Amino acid sequence: MALPPAVVIHGLPHARLALSVGRPVTLLSAPGAPSFAGCSWWAALIALACAEYPGHDTPNVLDCGDAPGRVLEGLSVGCRIIVLRPCPAFDGLRLRVSTEGAVLLPAPPISLDLAQRGAARHLTVWLTPVA
Repeated sequence: MALPPAVVIHGLPHARLALSVGRPVTLLSAPGAPSFAGCSWWAALIALACAEYPGHDTPNVLDCGDAPGRVLEGLSVGCRIIVLRPCPAFDGLRLRVSTEGAVLLPAPPISLDLAQRGAARHLTVWLTPVA
C-alpha cells in the first residue's frame, strides 16, 4: 500500500500544521492512541481536520498498538487503515478487517512525530516528494 509521507499527530493543532503545508500527507495516530484517547476521538479529530482543509484526499492511520479490541472499535467508527502489532489475534483480525474494506498493518509507516522537539521545522522537507 503506497501512502504519502506519514506524520504522527497528537491533536488538532498538529493536524492543522500537517495539512497547512498543502502537500499529500498521511495522518498517523500516536502508538496506542485508542487505548488512552479512544477511537471516536481519532475519528472526530480527522473529521474536523479534513473539514478545515477540504479537497485533500488525506489518508489516516489509527495505531492500536497491541490492543486487538481497539481494531474492531476503530472499524466501527470508520477507520480504514489500522495498525496492530503482531499478536495471536492478528491473522483473524486481518481477515475481518479486509472483509470490511479496510487494511490491517503490522507496523506503522515511517513517520515524523510532531511531538518531537524541532519536528515542525522539518515538516515541509518531510512532505516534499523525492525526485
